[in-house]
Amino acid sequence: MLIMPREKTTRIIPLAPIDRLIRKAGAERVSEHAATELGEVLEELGIEIATIAKELSEFAGRKTVTRKDVKLAYKQWKKTRR
Repeated sequence: MLIMPREKTTRIIPLAPIDRLIRKAGAERVSEHAATELGEVLEELGIEIATIAKELSEFAGRKTVTRKDVKLAYKQWKKTRR
Protein backbone atom coordinates (compact mmCIF):
# COMPACT_ATOMS: atom_id res chain seq x y z
CA MET A 1 0.00 0.00 0.00
CA LEU A 2 1.46 3.29 -1.16
CA ILE A 3 0.63 6.30 0.97
CA MET A 4 0.77 9.59 -0.88
CA PRO A 5 1.96 12.59 1.13
CA ARG A 6 -0.59 15.31 1.65
CA GLU A 7 -0.29 18.31 -0.57
CA LYS A 8 1.22 21.28 1.26
CA THR A 9 -1.02 24.29 1.03
CA THR A 10 -0.86 27.88 2.10
CA ARG A 11 -4.24 27.67 3.79
CA ILE A 12 -5.24 30.74 5.78
CA ILE A 13 -8.45 29.36 7.30
CA PRO A 14 -8.12 25.98 9.07
CA LEU A 15 -10.40 23.15 7.91
CA ALA A 16 -12.12 22.51 11.27
CA PRO A 17 -14.02 25.83 11.38
CA ILE A 18 -15.04 25.37 7.75
CA ASP A 19 -16.30 21.87 8.55
CA ARG A 20 -18.35 23.35 11.43
CA LEU A 21 -19.71 26.02 9.11
CA ILE A 22 -20.94 23.41 6.62
CA ARG A 23 -22.47 21.35 9.44
CA LYS A 24 -24.16 24.49 10.80
CA ALA A 25 -25.76 24.84 7.35
CA GLY A 26 -27.36 21.43 7.94
CA ALA A 27 -24.90 18.88 6.54
CA GLU A 28 -24.65 15.68 8.54
CA ARG A 29 -21.28 14.67 7.08
CA VAL A 30 -18.58 16.75 5.38
CA SER A 31 -15.76 15.44 3.22
CA GLU A 32 -12.29 16.89 3.59
CA HIS A 33 -12.41 17.86 -0.10
CA ALA A 34 -15.64 19.82 0.45
CA ALA A 35 -14.18 21.70 3.41
CA THR A 36 -10.99 22.41 1.45
CA GLU A 37 -12.93 23.71 -1.55
CA LEU A 38 -15.14 25.98 0.55
CA GLY A 39 -12.04 27.21 2.37
CA GLU A 40 -10.45 28.21 -0.92
CA VAL A 41 -13.63 30.01 -2.01
CA LEU A 42 -13.95 31.85 1.32
CA GLU A 43 -10.30 32.88 1.26
CA GLU A 44 -10.67 34.23 -2.28
CA LEU A 45 -13.78 36.21 -1.31
CA GLY A 46 -12.12 37.43 1.87
CA ILE A 47 -9.12 38.72 -0.04
CA GLU A 48 -11.40 40.53 -2.52
CA ILE A 49 -13.33 42.24 0.29
CA ALA A 50 -10.16 43.01 2.27
CA THR A 51 -8.64 44.65 -0.82
CA ILE A 52 -11.68 46.89 -1.20
CA ALA A 53 -11.52 47.72 2.54
CA LYS A 54 -7.84 48.63 2.23
CA GLU A 55 -8.60 50.93 -0.69
CA LEU A 56 -11.36 52.61 1.34
CA SER A 57 -9.02 53.23 4.27
CA GLU A 58 -6.35 54.66 1.96
CA PHE A 59 -8.95 56.91 0.33
CA ALA A 60 -9.82 58.19 3.81
CA GLY A 61 -6.13 58.92 4.44
CA ARG A 62 -5.63 56.09 6.94
CA LYS A 63 -3.24 53.15 7.09
CA THR A 64 -5.52 51.20 9.42
CA VAL A 65 -8.43 49.22 7.99
CA THR A 66 -11.41 49.65 10.32
CA ARG A 67 -14.56 47.66 10.93
CA LYS A 68 -16.50 50.31 9.01
CA ASP A 69 -14.18 49.85 6.02
CA VAL A 70 -14.85 46.12 6.02
CA LYS A 71 -18.62 46.57 6.33
CA LEU A 72 -18.70 49.12 3.50
CA ALA A 73 -16.40 46.95 1.38
CA TYR A 74 -18.77 44.00 1.84
CA LYS A 75 -21.75 46.14 0.82
CA GLN A 76 -19.90 47.32 -2.28
CA TRP A 77 -18.79 43.78 -3.11
CA LYS A 78 -22.38 42.47 -2.79
CA LYS A 79 -23.69 45.14 -5.18
CA THR A 80 -21.21 44.14 -7.88
CA ARG A 81 -22.15 40.44 -7.65
CA ARG A 82 -25.87 40.76 -8.43
